[in-house]
Amino acid sequence: MNTAAGPDGGEPVIGEATSTRLGGAFPQPRLRELLTEVQDRIEEIVGVQDRMDALLEAILSVSSGLDLETTLRALVRAAMQLVEADYGALGVLGDTGELEKFYFEGIEAGTAERIGRLPRGHGVLGALLHEGEPLRLTEIAEHPGSVGFPPHHPVMSSFLGMPVLARGEVFGRLYLTDKRGGAAFTKDDEVVVRALAASAATAIDNARLFGEVRRHERWLEASSEISAELLAGAEAPEALQLIVDRAIELSDADYALIALPEDDRLPPEERTELSVTVCAGEGLADLKGRTIPVTESTTGQVFTSRKPRAVDRLAFDIAEGSGFEFGPALAVPMHAGETISGVLLVIRRPAASAFTEQQVQMVSSFADQAALAMQRAEAQSARRQLDVLADRDRIARDLHDQVIQRLFGIGLAMQGTHSRVRSPAIADRLAEHIGELHDTVQDIRLAIFDLHAGTVTGGLRDRLQRVIAELTGEGTLRVIRRISGPLELVPAALAEDAEAVLREAISNVVRHARATELTITVSLDDHLILEVTDNGIGLPDRVGRSGLHNLAERAAQAGGDCTVERIAGGGTRLVWWAPLP
Repeated sequence: MNTAAGPDGGEPVIGEATSTRLGGAFPQPRLRELLTEVQDRIEEIVGVQDRMDALLEAILSVSSGLDLETTLRALVRAAMQLVEADYGALGVLGDTGELEKFYFEGIEAGTAERIGRLPRGHGVLGALLHEGEPLRLTEIAEHPGSVGFPPHHPVMSSFLGMPVLARGEVFGRLYLTDKRGGAAFTKDDEVVVRALAASAATAIDNARLFGEVRRHERWLEASSEISAELLAGAEAPEALQLIVDRAIELSDADYALIALPEDDRLPPEERTELSVTVCAGEGLADLKGRTIPVTESTTGQVFTSRKPRAVDRLAFDIAEGSGFEFGPALAVPMHAGETISGVLLVIRRPAASAFTEQQVQMVSSFADQAALAMQRAEAQSARRQLDVLADRDRIARDLHDQVIQRLFGIGLAMQGTHSRVRSPAIADRLAEHIGELHDTVQDIRLAIFDLHAGTVTGGLRDRLQRVIAELTGEGTLRVIRRISGPLELVPAALAEDAEAVLREAISNVVRHARATELTITVSLDDHLILEVTDNGIGLPDRVGRSGLHNLAERAAQAGGDCTVERIAGGGTRLVWWAPLP
């Protein structure tokens, strides 16, 4: 190693020698240039680090965001900041491939409102979608696919577009335009935007998966609600109404209805018409009861094929003449096992989007679950009815085998006593009690018949019994009742006539006949026949003619007749009859 001696001959001054050598190897200007380059590189590294930190922060904010719209808007703002763009937007595609949502930044709300509808994916935006690759342009207008900007749209120059991809599926597109300072977007900008687009894709994908899970949960909740209502004893019309109400909510439809066969006793292949049984949707109640031909309608095709169909428009316009216009529709069969009960339709307005395959599957599953719940409820109701009938049979058997037999025994004993009594007053009293005992046996027989027939309280038999009790309960008139036949089969209108006829006939006897005994016979086979007989003075010519005229008129309107005659030895007999419809 060479060293230089000091000024006084002492140790060499190393610093001076080193300085001299450095100065000789790197002139002062060159040294300053190198130091500047190092400083610039350090600043560049720091800038990249800051940019990466900002990118990481943006990605983390996307992954932690709960609200999708807020998250995506924040991501667009972060992209604009990281690549120094004046404008940014993120378009989210729907199931049909068209833009469903468009989140933009940098354009004022008033300007956006004047621009109008969302981009339709033509021009440069369409090229980005179809090619599925990033696109960087110095000038948008120079691209071969450029179609210009709509009125009121800001003029834009540089462009950076990135598909939003996840699991090989395009969820949307991320756009950045007008890099500040008039510069073009760089390869580094593309890397940053690619990372942000991947984060956006993950956020959209997760949101859709979460939405799908929530929809499944809501379908299950609705199915459980319907099952619970049915098993709790809800009537079929109430359950069907609940089905269409929930179908509207869960399929994002505007209307829903259920069409059932006119005659459910025929096999499906022989049914020619379906009828709208229940419907839901604003103002749609007027469609209830409309018929749908099986051979000329989408609903009928689904009913016969048992396969769901999503169509842009129903083949048979159910709403014709009602003021409604239907758009996309989904028709699904309601079947449980091999049995099909009807068709569920969910319908949207004309300008709405079509139903997706996923919605077809969900609505079909919901309809099947609802039909199965109805079938189970019917089976449970049938079992309960069988249990009730079994109890009725047991009670009727006990009444017949025990109560009536004991009453017969008591009656025979009283008749034996009656024949031995010498006092006329006691004999008359015993005869009266024997007659009452006979009437009691007759009442029990009628009760047994009611139990076997499963008569529901409030039917015609019950109403006639109430009329008799009401008009004869407080007097001394002895009443003998003979009511036979399945009166629960009598239609409501004919039942009203029968009640009015009996009330008029008994009222005439009580007020005018001076009778001590009244016999009322009601029977039903092919005709409903009411016979009222008393042992009074007979019907005077001047009494009750207007009332009897009304009875005859009721009979004539029902296709029957009414006759009144005197009985030899005293009394009157009224016979009123009408055929079953």
